[in-house]
Amino acid sequence: MKIAVITYEDKGAYTSTEVNEDTIVASLLQDLNIDFTFEIWSDNEVNWKKYSHLLIKSPWDYFDHYAEFKDWCHKIQRMGIPTFNSIETILWNSDKWYMKTIAEKGFPIVPTHFVKKNEALHLEPYFQEFNTDTLVIKPSISGGAKNTLKLHKNSWQEFEGKIREWLKVEDFMVQPFVEEVARTGEYSYLFFNRKFSHAVLKRPKKGEFRVQHFFGGEILPVHPSSEDLSYIQQIVDAFASDTLYARVDGIWNEGIFYLMELELIEPYLFLFTSEKAKENYKTALMERLITVNT
Repeated sequence: MKIAVITYEDKGAYTSTEVNEDTIVASLLQDLNIDFTFEIWSDNEVNWKKYSHLLIKSPWDYFDHYAEFKDWCHKIQRMGIPTFNSIETILWNSDKWYMKTIAEKGFPIVPTHFVKKNEALHLEPYFQEFNTDTLVIKPSISGGAKNTLKLHKNSWQEFEGKIREWLKVEDFMVQPFVEEVARTGEYSYLFFNRKFSHAVLKRPKKGEFRVQHFFGGEILPVHPSSEDLSYIQQIVDAFASDTLYARVDGIWNEGIFYLMELELIEPYLFLFTSEKAKENYKTALMERLITVNT
């Protein structure tokens, strides 16, 4: 058995101020006596056929090279190399149009209007429809808050030209700004092999709406109630039942959980927050490898 741990060509664009999780994963794989190498998914010199499995860990630039990334996924698929998570899951989860499917199944999401590439976008109606003074727009294929704007109804026209140019390139999402994110933060629930492992609250710094730690956000471990977990488990069971890892991101408002993202492709797993988190991930990986090889 030889595993490739999939990462990306780090050019500093998505550098985290938190612990380098690849280092933690390497330590856990060493504990399991697994032969592994970190490989950049976009490196054309890699001989993928020499690997028995691929662990999709941190291809954080996939949305910057999406066509190339899809081609790579299909190539790995044709080779028949087992991947965690599966290529089918990775491709489905790579475009946030999947949120529309989740909403259609009856799970509340933050209200979202999807705008197709080259579609004319008139934002005025959405301030009224979402009953808000502030909108957030972001690409449907993105990460790390790339090309994400917070727009006020009295000044959004300043960004109209920029938005029009962006829409020539890709699809976008329009959402109301969720005050709960700035006030309380965004919750992330981590599941390994469908079992709950740990949870954190991502809180933005004062005056910021983006919760990512490279924008100054802080990470706080939390201990969810059994009632909260029972609901989150339903989302995992419905859309991530055959995954090594799943991260459920969202907010609670008046007792209702609004999903913001279901991360099945390259989430930061917050393994540094506890030894339990590390052990849970290591156990899940070992179970997955045993299952694949039997």
